[in-house]
Amino acid sequence: MTDDRSPQDDPQTAPLPTASQPANPSRRRMLQASAAGVAIGSLASAAEAATADRSPDHPSASHSLNAKLKAHIHHVVVIYLENRSFNNLFANFPGASQPLSEASGTQRDRSGQVLPQLPKVWGGMVPQSQSLGGADWLIKEDDIQGLPNAPYALKDAKGQALPECVVTRDLCHVFYQNQMQINGGKNDQFAAWSDAGGLVMGHYGETPKNLGLWKVAQQYTLCDNFFMGAFGGSFLNHQFLISGRPPEYFHVASTAAKTKIAALADGPQGKRLALAENCPASALDGPPKYVNDGAISPDGYAVNTMAPPYQPSYIPPAAGGDALLADPAHPSTLPPQSHTTIGDLLSQKGVSWAWYSGAWQAALDARGGGKKPNFQYHHQPFNYFQQFAPGTAARAEHLRDGGMGDSPLANKFLADVVAGKLPAVSFYKPQGNLNLHAGYSDVESGDQHVTNVLEHLRKSPQWAHMLVVITFDENGGWWDHVAPPQGDRWGPGSRVPTLVVSPHAKKGHVDHNFLDTTSILRLLTRLHDLPTLEGIAARNEAFRARGALPPGDLTSCLSFAKA
Repeated sequence: MTDDRSPQDDPQTAPLPTASQPANPSRRRMLQASAAGVAIGSLASAAEAATADRSPDHPSASHSLNAKLKAHIHHVVVIYLENRSFNNLFANFPGASQPLSEASGTQRDRSGQVLPQLPKVWGGMVPQSQSLGGADWLIKEDDIQGLPNAPYALKDAKGQALPECVVTRDLCHVFYQNQMQINGGKNDQFAAWSDAGGLVMGHYGETPKNLGLWKVAQQYTLCDNFFMGAFGGSFLNHQFLISGRPPEYFHVASTAAKTKIAALADGPQGKRLALAENCPASALDGPPKYVNDGAISPDGYAVNTMAPPYQPSYIPPAAGGDALLADPAHPSTLPPQSHTTIGDLLSQKGVSWAWYSGAWQAALDARGGGKKPNFQYHHQPFNYFQQFAPGTAARAEHLRDGGMGDSPLANKFLADVVAGKLPAVSFYKPQGNLNLHAGYSDVESGDQHVTNVLEHLRKSPQWAHMLVVITFDENGGWWDHVAPPQGDRWGPGSRVPTLVVSPHAKKGHVDHNFLDTTSILRLLTRLHDLPTLEGIAARNEAFRARGALPPGDLTSCLSFAKA
């Protein structure tokens, strides 16, 4: 497979929007800060103070902000959506510091030469027939050709704007390809290394009038300098959302999964895949081909999609084996992980939390088969950890069925919202057909779902002390022109849209501070006085070594002046 999809991923207004093996110590140290004389605790404290006003020299201001944060934010809700770059949905949003209108977007071929035009949309823009609104949609590979080498508003073969309700083809969004596309910050090889050709440069041109989330952003805070925490796809970015680091598979070479070790052109910790002999020399001639586009780095980190070791998983149980497990001998099954997650730290501090997963129970009932609303197994990060294994008290308490649909009668997350029963920290993962992922979900359905969720949150008895973060796990392979700051080996990757919605969010504001997925972890760490996660410490050290500040913690999006 050429992206982070599981086998199940293939396609088919009111006020709003008004590890089973122990970690190898020498490998583990790669994730930790290692500079002599640098105390991780001191570094984390300095980073937290810096994010109050992007300067570490105001401890009193930081203390004051901390006090206000704790007094006014009692509930944090993270709505984690799918696979859209900032440009794809929010191009030219008023107040954005680097609007698309000022970017050339010129793409280069695999040779480094400027492309004379964009490649075809390999596989077709809308490869499966869809009947929507009285019209039939099918846009094949040869229907759109000769696109200028530049970003463009998505259109059909007749030049009409592509509706947000149409499901386009998916695009590859993978760890090594994302780095090759970013190309050292130039962002000029997205078309070269995509399997979707010129589709990567497209964006929705009518979102100002059609997107509910656009209207939400106008009311609250939109972050225009927020990047996905890790290069690549959904699997790894979900792991970064809860731990700030990649999973381990250090003994992979002795297992059937050794076939999933990526073949790199630049060493075991490299950034570039080795090209197959039959790889087309030009992106104009076809999608790229690789020696082995694997899920596991040569030095034993899972960087692309692997299956959870526990059900629900897209790997069924072994014949005669435990029905609660995925077959541990299957090459796609990741061994149970054991490193610390944000959930562990919250629990140790006595802070209530839950991961609400849309269609979780439906997937469990199906046991890997049957009809489901596009449930995505690899979007459930806690299901990879032995501390949340079936039968544990932690699993029963924290991994919750989010139910399905848009009504509190069927959507259990919404039922808790309405009842005012949300824990202090809630992660909400909508079911697959409502998460905006290209290939099996459309923009309109997910947009309407999230704005409906927000309307329920704003009417919740817990709203007065709530902060809602709406963000996307990764860019989905769609181009963005803003260069990610250089961090550590794992990221940050491309820019994604993020909204901060709260009675205490700045109103009608665009926040330009550098943020990434780990900013959510930094916010929770600050709010609840938690220890610094290993992955966050490692990223802090990477920025410190360059004399740069790490990502902020979202407090720049808040104002307590009138609270």
